[in-house]
Amino acid sequence: MSAAATSKMNGIPRGRGGVREPHMSKAELKKSLGKDSTVWRLLGFIFKNYKFRFAVVLACIVVSALTTLVSSLFTKTLIDDYITPLLSQSVPDYSPLAVALVRLGAVLLVGVVASYSYNLIMIFVGQGTMLKLRESLFSHMEDLPLSYFDSRSHGDVMSVYTNDVDTLRQVIGNTIPNFFQSMITLVSTFISMIVLSMPLTLVSIVMAFLTVKVTARLGSISRKYFAERQSNLGKVNGFIEEMVSGQRVVKVYCHERKAVEDFSVLNENLRSSAYNANKIGSMVMPINGNIGNLGYVLTAVVGALIALGGFSAWYLGGLGGSALTLGTLVAFLTLQKNFTRPISSISNEINSIAMASAGTDRVYSLLDEPKEVDNGNVTLVNTSVLDDGSLRVSSARTGFWAWMAPQNNPDGPASGLVPLKGLVSLTDVDFSYVPGKQVLYDITLTAYPGQKIAFVGGTGAGKTTITNLINRFYEIQEGTITYDGFDVRDIQKDSLRRSLGIVLQETRLFSASVLDNIRYGRLDATDDECKEAARLVYADSFIRRLPQGYDTILAADGGNLSQGERQLLAIARAAVANPPVLILDEATSSIDTRTEKMIQMGMDSLMKGRTTFVIAHRLSTVQNANYIMVLDHGRIIERGRHDELLALKGKYYELYTGNQITQ
Repeated sequence: MSAAATSKMNGIPRGRGGVREPHMSKAELKKSLGKDSTVWRLLGFIFKNYKFRFAVVLACIVVSALTTLVSSLFTKTLIDDYITPLLSQSVPDYSPLAVALVRLGAVLLVGVVASYSYNLIMIFVGQGTMLKLRESLFSHMEDLPLSYFDSRSHGDVMSVYTNDVDTLRQVIGNTIPNFFQSMITLVSTFISMIVLSMPLTLVSIVMAFLTVKVTARLGSISRKYFAERQSNLGKVNGFIEEMVSGQRVVKVYCHERKAVEDFSVLNENLRSSAYNANKIGSMVMPINGNIGNLGYVLTAVVGALIALGGFSAWYLGGLGGSALTLGTLVAFLTLQKNFTRPISSISNEINSIAMASAGTDRVYSLLDEPKEVDNGNVTLVNTSVLDDGSLRVSSARTGFWAWMAPQNNPDGPASGLVPLKGLVSLTDVDFSYVPGKQVLYDITLTAYPGQKIAFVGGTGAGKTTITNLINRFYEIQEGTITYDGFDVRDIQKDSLRRSLGIVLQETRLFSASVLDNIRYGRLDATDDECKEAARLVYADSFIRRLPQGYDTILAADGGNLSQGERQLLAIARAAVANPPVLILDEATSSIDTRTEKMIQMGMDSLMKGRTTFVIAHRLSTVQNANYIMVLDHGRIIERGRHDELLALKGKYYELYTGNQITQ
């Protein structure tokens, strides 16, 4: 199943199954910020990797917040203890004021250094966290089963690496440190305000409550649009990926206009959700700023009335009875600005964290996907044959392979080293990709060492599925598959797949040189071995005609080669691997008849002495198979040699001759 197969008929991908619905209820908001949320997991991830730096950041944030508070409180001292006395002096002495200002300057300088330091460190932490997250994502993705990728749009998976991880950059670099700084500033400022004047503090609390309510209301509206934007962004990326990889099909069927129309719909949905999210989000700060200005004016009016009316300021510094001085009022107004600003900032940062949870949810959704299970304990090893005929494990590649079974493996053959022969047997195998929709029924067959087993049948008969089960891309539900007497579930997947050379029907090449693409079959292969493999499958002649020969850099997926040339390179890749068992899934479907005959000679040489499974629609390529398995709707309905099956005048006869047998 390809990524394109997950699309609807109109070309719009149905999207990733893990994407949440865009609406975020209050319960979901609580969950997104709860102790078990992905946001807390992200903080734990940061702290785990950057403990010391994170501690330094917190220390710098505390210093920065306290220096800001000290500068605000200094206003009271400046007016009451320096400026007011200076006004009453006939010959003012400015030296005490100068000393105080120098001290304040030193304090502010410390605050600037602390602020610069934690911002610089958080940039490093933010980029480093995204680096480690992408590495974790990619490493985990490589351990996921193929079923994960078969059920999701490739572009949507790619969106997790780019867009969703990038949403964390702003959160880590700005939101988290701003949140902690605002919390520290809020607490210290609130305590200072209570100390200066209780009545004015009550006015500030009322305005702060109004700020919180407005921010919470706007945040609840914007969050659902942000989650919707992330979902729509994944759909746009998935659609673009499908259109880019399927551009030839688009051109062939003149589908350009329809593709543009479908993209316009997805793009408009993304624009609409992004516009709404940004529109509401942009309203928060101006509204909060105006509420803060209103609170500033009310505080100034109430403070003036208290000061001019001679009322007690409940000034705790004077044990409750002192009048409100000019310095106290000015200092309090400065603190009031510092009080409303962190409240607005905290509300905004909480919203940002909650909205970023949509991105963290998608990141951790991929990281939480269960890895491919591998409980095998039988490994494939290189061996050398001693004079007495016994085997010994060799660290070098010898061409002689053996299964190394643990001593306590009662289900397999005799423990120790078991020579790899290529005896593959399927017994009563049932399989379904989706529960309730069975694909294979009672598949039983045995491929003896050196035999060539061919699978033929109509599209969807189950031919490729059988080979997917042999190499454990999927796990069977019923029955057993054994390899040299071992249940394949007891063989480590790496060892199992290294023993199988596979040429897939869907050829995949990489943006690298021709030589590197062939070497993908065996990374330790020399240049000469790669070239010999190309000569074996008759790919050498066309490779040498390329601009730089074997050093020619291929375009994405070999776009600068023909389909037949790409398939030749895939066959050469299998040849350089030189595996004990071969699986050829329509390996020559895109090659002309003349070239196919030449390749067949090379393939015959490659298959000599090896167990080979061949899937072919061209029945002329499987006439020399030891056994031909005819499949229909997941069942083996006929089996035998070419001549035997023709004599039966059944399904194989119909496929080979094109003549339908009437009863």
